[in-house]
Amino acid sequence: YYKEITDNLIKGASEILKSNSIDYQILYVPGALEIAPAIKIILDKSPKKSSFDGFVALGCVIKGETYHFEIVANESSRAITNLSINNSIPIGNGILTVLNQNQAVKRSDPSKLNKGADAALACLSLIKIKDNIKYEWFQNKN
Repeated sequence: YYKEITDNLIKGASEILKSNSIDYQILYVPGALEIAPAIKIILDKSPKKSSFDGFVALGCVIKGETYHFEIVANESSRAITNLSINNSIPIGNGILTVLNQNQAVKRSDPSKLNKGADAALACLSLIKIKDNIKYEWFQNKN
């Protein structure tokens, strides 16, 4: 819905992924509520579970005059968290939930708060944990 904001988020995330030599693809969906279902469809359609090491969910929800903001903000976050936990897939949540356009611009701008980069870094951090946890880590070391 907010092209300038999502473009900023994508720019911030892309810079992190490129600087870490990560191959990535961008998929656009109509809104924040469609992000988790899109990730689930990709997971279900992937020829093997390891087709993608993780996902970075980027979007923006700006508070309006109705209760719809709370539903979209809460449910998009819940769905992404549940999807990540239930499928053991790293997902960096970069969906901004803000009160106004100025807050969204500030948080999305790569030269300011750069929340797109933060979401990409969160995903990379989770991938690193997933890749480095070994069975021996859980063994009792007396």
